[in-house]
Amino acid sequence: MNTPQLLTIPSRILMAFASGMLVAVFFLPAWRIDLYAPQYPEGLILNIWINKLTGNVDIINGLNHYIGMKPFSDASFPEFKYLSFVVYFFMAFAFLISLTGKRKLLVAYLILATTGGVLAIYDFYQWGYSYGHDLDPKAAIQVPGFSYQPPVLGHKRLLNFDAYSFPDIGGWIVIASVILAFAIFFYEWYIHKKKGLVGQPVKAVCIFSIISLFNACSSAPEPLKAGQDACSYCHMTIVQPEYGGELITQKGKVFKFDDFACLTNFINTNKELQIEIKHIYITNFAAIDQLIVANDAYFYQSSMLKSPMGSNTCAFKTEVEAIQYKGKNEGTITTWAAILKAK
Repeated sequence: MNTPQLLTIPSRILMAFASGMLVAVFFLPAWRIDLYAPQYPEGLILNIWINKLTGNVDIINGLNHYIGMKPFSDASFPEFKYLSFVVYFFMAFAFLISLTGKRKLLVAYLILATTGGVLAIYDFYQWGYSYGHDLDPKAAIQVPGFSYQPPVLGHKRLLNFDAYSFPDIGGWIVIASVILAFAIFFYEWYIHKKKGLVGQPVKAVCIFSIISLFNACSSAPEPLKAGQDACSYCHMTIVQPEYGGELITQKGKVFKFDDFACLTNFINTNKELQIEIKHIYITNFAAIDQLIVANDAYFYQSSMLKSPMGSNTCAFKTEVEAIQYKGKNEGTITTWAAILKAK
């Protein structure tokens, strides 16, 4: 019979399964960076394993040479020498929890796993910062004040390349393993709460975990950067973000546009993309550093507006703002649905 200090039998079995899931990172890449550009429409991939690099390493190094970046190689990642042992440690720890069933060990495991994840992200950021900023001053291509640090997670525009950084299959399996451990913790907390056995420290851990997971999973649109970002449709540099917007797919890819005309043309010429659209954001003309949901925005169309690609349309968060801006001028106030239908 389980005591209040021990995990239930199903939880112990699942912890053993969570331990076994970590084997995946020895056979599958943990992270990937995808690079897309007009000259590489099929994309270039850099796969990061726990002990090596694979993918289009040579091609990427060749391109990076022109901007003065150091070449990527297994030897340039000292972490590869010990990451395997870190995985072995967590596998053994999770299996020990399964054998002993001690709830305190599960709490320690989750704290260590969360801490390890934060440290891994920080280390990845430091690696990217070093490669993106420590450039050869004699490089063939030099843009004063510009760095080439890849994104830690998500999308970033690097000259004419769109860079995407996400976990690969092995990484997603590791994340699933940690989520499973959290689920076991919450399950045990729930059944012990029903029995009146949950103390304040455990409740605090639950609240902290929920807040941490929420913050980790939340996402927000990326602001349009004038002079740096390029339109995903016309490939022109975005210089007037007040007329622009962006599209985010279900997979997290971000497409940015310098004009509503480019955004609608991109959607209508990529019919297969429409089922993958997760969010469409529009720049608030009244506050150009703010992106608002397209379906909630109010659009003002007028020949007095001079947008980059001729849509001559701007958007506002509220109808009152749109009406006030229009004033007595000619033009119409419309909705996102009407703009898409007109195309």
